[in-house]
Amino acid sequence: MVILNYLIMCLIFGTTFLAIKVGIDAGAPPFFSAGLRFFLAGVLLLAWMIVKKKARLSLLLHKEMLLTAIGLTFGTFAPLYWAEQHVSSGTAAILSATAPMMILLLQATALREKVARNAVVGCLIGLGGVTLIVLPQVSMKASLLWLFGCLAILLGQVFYSSGALYSKRVIRRFADTSPIALNAAQMTYGGALLLLLSLFTEPLHAQTLQAMFTGKALASLLYLVVIGSMVAHTIFYWLVAKTNPVFPSTWLYISPIIAMVLGMILYHETVTWFMAMGAVITIIGIVFVNWEGLRQTFRKPLKASDLQGEG
Repeated sequence: MVILNYLIMCLIFGTTFLAIKVGIDAGAPPFFSAGLRFFLAGVLLLAWMIVKKKARLSLLLHKEMLLTAIGLTFGTFAPLYWAEQHVSSGTAAILSATAPMMILLLQATALREKVARNAVVGCLIGLGGVTLIVLPQVSMKASLLWLFGCLAILLGQVFYSSGALYSKRVIRRFADTSPIALNAAQMTYGGALLLLLSLFTEPLHAQTLQAMFTGKALASLLYLVVIGSMVAHTIFYWLVAKTNPVFPSTWLYISPIIAMVLGMILYHETVTWFMAMGAVITIIGIVFVNWEGLRQTFRKPLKASDLQGEG
């Protein structure tokens, strides 16, 4: 069950970038569709947890849920959804996979924590990979919007990294509350903030609303709400509970490749040799950044009880 759920999670996370691209290209406003996705997913998931008596509605009254939402959802996905108007889904996935490196840099600079040598090497390798992806594309496409899209995704990863570090503190403080409920609460707030941003930046005309309910846009939204947000994140937290926090996070090494291949096959996105080489180098850098955690993960065998499902 652990291996099966892990493979399902990697596949889902790898397809979400393409699903976002499909919805935006169908005419769905980026901030509105992102807000609707996370608000619906958060509300439905939180309601489910309340019904199962694993959470309370009062969870939304804590400021920590709002602060986590600003980092993990609003600050991460507002730039990503805007950028996917100008950047391919494969490129977006690779650039989004730089989050572990961003976390490392924040730990070293803001938190003044000691950084392992292999992690520094990983950052430099990853930076080289991102450079290979971005710079040749600038000369070929000569598009400032494309470049700004790449920079926006990287900025979003700074927000994500800050939110991830802060959420660790929140999880410890709310130790008696399910992490799934905490994630649902922050998605609810994050979705609401994205809808508020849409209200001021994306006037909803009749044509816009009509675009939201076309077949492709609606299918994209439903997939991202149910599969991309509710199912995948629930599997992620289940894997954390059954194994450890490091093993499920290795989806970052696999999903970008899935996203790039699917974008090339299903959406006819261009993948150059420079992009492919940059993707591989970036992922190698990410592996180096997380080398110690990965070594401990695979050095420690899973217990028999960890391999059993919930029945």
